[in-house]
Amino acid sequence: MLRRLSCCGLLLLVGFQLLAQGCASPGGKAAADSLTGKSPAAFWQEQLRFPRVRAAQAGIGAELATRLHAHALDPKKLEVFIRMIKSRAELELWARNQGGGAFQLLKTYPLSATSGTLGPKRRSGDYQVPEGFYEIDRFNPKSNYHLSLGLNYPNAADRALGEPHPGGDIFIHGGEASIGCLPITDAGIEEVYLLAVAARAAGQAVIPVHLFPFPITETELAKRRNSPHQAFWRGLMPGFVYFEQHHDVMRTEALLVAR
Repeated sequence: MLRRLSCCGLLLLVGFQLLAQGCASPGGKAAADSLTGKSPAAFWQEQLRFPRVRAAQAGIGAELATRLHAHALDPKKLEVFIRMIKSRAELELWARNQGGGAFQLLKTYPLSATSGTLGPKRRSGDYQVPEGFYEIDRFNPKSNYHLSLGLNYPNAADRALGEPHPGGDIFIHGGEASIGCLPITDAGIEEVYLLAVAARAAGQAVIPVHLFPFPITETELAKRRNSPHQAFWRGLMPGFVYFEQHHDVMRTEALLVAR
């Protein structure tokens, strides 16, 4: 954490503060559910009711505010996008100002543990990390793994393509263990969680999360031409290519068709 702040940095910190899970703990799911339906203006204050969120904000809020300022990002207009490429074993956090054009890479977070292999998640207990186009649907401030952000897995495509029991409760979380989730250490999840809260409080209703097996290019697909997942991966390709070209997220309707 920065020990000293310039006047500009202090103002950013004030603004950042005013914006104001199986990974869910016992009672954690209820805690996460209790936060849904809140207005954006109230969301930050609701999150600050929880000790871990308050501690994270006190510890790294100033540093995050300074990082946003360095990228010309306004916390009151913040919009974020999360991407993970399995072969790189790291989670990317992209950000922009609402209406501000292309996303810019804010930081990458190495996964502290991995599970499964390349390929989508299709059944409960397969230890696979999902692949496809998702969004954050839960904020869990009482996770067994410090803090966690839930993905809307299984989505409609997973239910259509997967087995009768596709599983669930896939989270980005702290700690160093994975049974299909995305752990980025306690320190990593504090940053990602606070920035996601800030974006939600700034009015971003949908925080997209794209999960890919590898950079989906013709070269990479050719290396895996005998994989049974070839057709599925090609269905993800338009979303990957569009973001690479534009640093923007393809419209949801187009992604659904591509999937």
